Amino acid sequence: MTTTAPTTRRDIAYRGFHLPADTTSGSGDGLRASGGGLALDGGVSRGTWTSPPVPVGFAVAEVVPSWTADTPDGCWVEVDLRGWHDDAPSTDWYRLARWAADDRTVRRTSLPGQRDSAARVDTDTLIVTGATVTGWQARVTLCRPADDPTGPVLRSIGAVATGPATADHGYDQPASSAAWGRVLDVPRYSQRLHAGQYPQWGGGGDSWCSPTCTSMVLAYWDAEPTPDRYAWVEPSGPRPVVVHAARHCYDHAYAGAGNWSFNTAYAGLHGVDAFVTRLRSLVEAEAFVAAGIPLIVSAAFRADEVPGLGYDTGGHLMVLVGFTADGDPVLNDPYAPDDGTVRRTVPRRGFEAVWQRGSGGVAYVLRPASVPLPPPPAQANW
Repeated sequence: MTTTAPTTRRDIAYRGFHLPADTTSGSGDGLRASGGGLALDGGVSRGTWTSPPVPVGFAVAEVVPSWTADTPDGCWVEVDLRGWHDDAPSTDWYRLARWAADDRTVRRTSLPGQRDSAARVDTDTLIVTGATVTGWQARVTLCRPADDPTGPVLRSIGAVATGPATADHGYDQPASSAAWGRVLDVPRYSQRLHAGQYPQWGGGGDSWCSPTCTSMVLAYWDAEPTPDRYAWVEPSGPRPVVVHAARHCYDHAYAGAGNWSFNTAYAGLHGVDAFVTRLRSLVEAEAFVAAGIPLIVSAAFRADEVPGLGYDTGGHLMVLVGFTADGDPVLNDPYAPDDGTVRRTVPRRGFEAVWQRGSGGVAYVLRPASVPLPPPPAQANW
């Protein structure tokens, strides 16, 4: 069974580097291959890996980085981006994150307020404002205290670049039937069961849509944190893994747990490959469901703008778990009063519109490396 679905002509390109395999494609200083990634060499306290420039072939409006790394207590990584055009940098470096897996000694944070005539930083996104940018370059600095014998390990770094937003629905794209009638068995977690719990991490459960979704997908892959890692949650409440995720995704500058890059970095601590991208339509999302990979998607909408979603949100994360036999999306929506009401089916066209309008089609992709991604489109956005 096939149909047609509106899509946009928006340019989107993702490129990721997996380390140490891709080490020689960029340049390193003070690093060595170790433990399935890049680690600090010898007794140095800082080392960097800089990706090659990544041309994308279109005018870039936004770049969102994502990475996976291990950071023992007291260690951290710093993630920087800059724009490129032709054969030279076209912006300065901007710091997108000072990130650590734990929060006991290092303040995990984005760095808002960076702005010049070329670009600005908005939490997890580099927004181009005045420069000509047709590519990007990433730099990751690994850091540890001078007297620390351990150190961080960088496993991956990548970014998704997008062109200017457009409302052009000038052509129809055939919708695949491969995912229709398939619903993945993703566990159902309600964020609202945690209302008022640990308000210091973004106001408590009513604001924990992103870490709750991340926890659902980790559970689907049997990759949740083990009980010893969340034994500090007291009282244990309905689901301590969600509290663990909220704490370890929390962005001190953003004052919330919804930083896109921090959520995929957290997922990467649990043995899965994880990155942020953007998709152009639900047709592209269908390829992931057909491959057995649920997606975490970000949308914004007014109450009942999409039937079945009866609340207002300026930005909300849900898990796309499948499609009905007629191609309507099936969601695990954490903003439900209890686990039993998390599963919701919504109209295809309405949901696609608020997903594309709200975040430009943002999706977190989480899956074990042993599970292959679907073949990417010609302009590869995964």
